[in-house]
Amino acid sequence: MTGYAVREAIRDQLGHFWSESFGQIYPTLSKLAADGFIERTASERANASLFRLTESGERRLTDLLRSPVEASPPRSGLMLRLFFGQATGVPAAAALISDARAAAAAQLDLFAGLRALAAAEVAAGLDAEHWPWWLITISAGEHTARATVAWADESLAALALMDG
Repeated sequence: MTGYAVREAIRDQLGHFWSESFGQIYPTLSKLAADGFIERTASERANASLFRLTESGERRLTDLLRSPVEASPPRSGLMLRLFFGQATGVPAAAALISDARAAAAAQLDLFAGLRALAAAEVAAGLDAEHWPWWLITISAGEHTARATVAWADESLAALALMDG
């Protein structure tokens, strides 16, 4: 794949729980090539390279996938704004929370579509060995989105009491 194709694959296949920018992808591809985990070849397109995982890269990927997850520090623009909500007031906070609720509801619709796709592909015998694993990630997204909807409803009710 090209670096662009890697970014598109991440967005299309992993986008409901992972994202990467071109600013992260290209330096990482260069480092992986220098470490021998991927091979770089010229592409038919000008100024583009194709990357392929090497055997040592496959082993390294498997090792990474089996290793413990490193905790990431939380970073939420929404929570930061709500923490300082006294400065912006109830209407601004309510709008932020309503937007978060709408986004979570849209995610639930997306996950429902992914579940339907899984059922259709398994019925057709496509990717059947992958879907149980993919459904675990879909389920996590559904739980998170439902929790966000419930939190938003609770928070909007609390804000209504503050405003009234």
